[in-house]
Amino acid sequence: MVQLRGITWRHTRGYLPMVATAQRFAELHPEVSIHWELRSLQHFADYPIQELAKTFDLLVIDHPSSGYAAQHDVLLPLDEHISASFLLDQANQSVGRSRESYHHGGHQWALAIDAATPISGWRPDLLEQAGAVIPRTWTELLDLAKAGLVAVAGIPIDSLMHFYMLCGALGEEPFGKRGVVVAPEIGVPALGMLRRLLSLCDPVCFSRNPIAVWESLSSSDTAAYCPFAYGYSNYSRPGYAKHTLETGGLLAMDNHIVCRSTLGGAGLAISSRCRERDLAVLYAQFVASAQCQANVYFNAGGQPGYRAAWLDAEVNRRSNSFFRNTLQTLDDAYLRPRFSGYLDFQDAGAVIVHKYLVEGGIEQAVLRELNHLLHTTQKDAE
Repeated sequence: MVQLRGITWRHTRGYLPMVATAQRFAELHPEVSIHWELRSLQHFADYPIQELAKTFDLLVIDHPSSGYAAQHDVLLPLDEHISASFLLDQANQSVGRSRESYHHGGHQWALAIDAATPISGWRPDLLEQAGAVIPRTWTELLDLAKAGLVAVAGIPIDSLMHFYMLCGALGEEPFGKRGVVVAPEIGVPALGMLRRLLSLCDPVCFSRNPIAVWESLSSSDTAAYCPFAYGYSNYSRPGYAKHTLETGGLLAMDNHIVCRSTLGGAGLAISSRCRERDLAVLYAQFVASAQCQANVYFNAGGQPGYRAAWLDAEVNRRSNSFFRNTLQTLDDAYLRPRFSGYLDFQDAGAVIVHKYLVEGGIEQAVLRELNHLLHTTQKDAE
């Protein structure tokens, strides 16, 4: 019996589809047993893949890890083990830049089995009770927040992702110039806008990740609308939570520019230390395949990375049209940097932004601190 170990993150969307696909794969290949273990959502975002790759054969990873993988022998370059025709199909069926996000340094480091970006979500019943409507602009969002109806994912990592989004909406994508996160005339108002929004929300938002926001929105009556949090189709599936959520795209700034959120999702990678590479590669292709993504993977609570699954009528019928309603937001999403030291910047930069949002401060000083951090992490990556 060949045994493979995998690591994913702790949520129905992250765990159950991997267990289901492993079980089905074992039925098709009785000589294989795949065991999946869990880590927290925070560890999914920031735990070093070089440590995970020492223990696990299969890793569900966040795409900025591909920059580190391109310079260190930790993951298997899948393009050297998977046919060009399969990878071309993956590229053609990418949801937004999901497939591209795991391609760095000339190699494919993971298959995009899951696609996600911050989207909006709401409780129609609570909005109706409050006589409120879905906000179309930033000003309307602030008005809704003043009424106590808005919830935001405000932990450090999500705060940083929101900052990226607002910078783009105000006219400049972050990291366009080496050593500079964003120009002061963009970054200063972006920080101020985000702090203003969070100051109007329940302070508990500072400690909530997207899962906690969607859980609260679907299970309690404390808020009615979330303007941007990484989407989880589970909460749009009837019967998953107390209330089924409606979902959609992002609002526009008062300058009429629609926000572009920051791409997330998850990729299935293989450790370079894996001894059973052929079977691990075969399993990865099985999970990423069209048939599996729209059926076994989705049925188990997964959020596919394969475009045809997002357009599938039955998939949308069973998820309150989550995929159809949010696909354009995925296609428009901003792709984070993937240079080798980026994750070090992300970990520390998220804390810097979060501290400002909670405690206040001088926005120009926050940007200087972020720029210094970027210069350091880029230099260390050389």
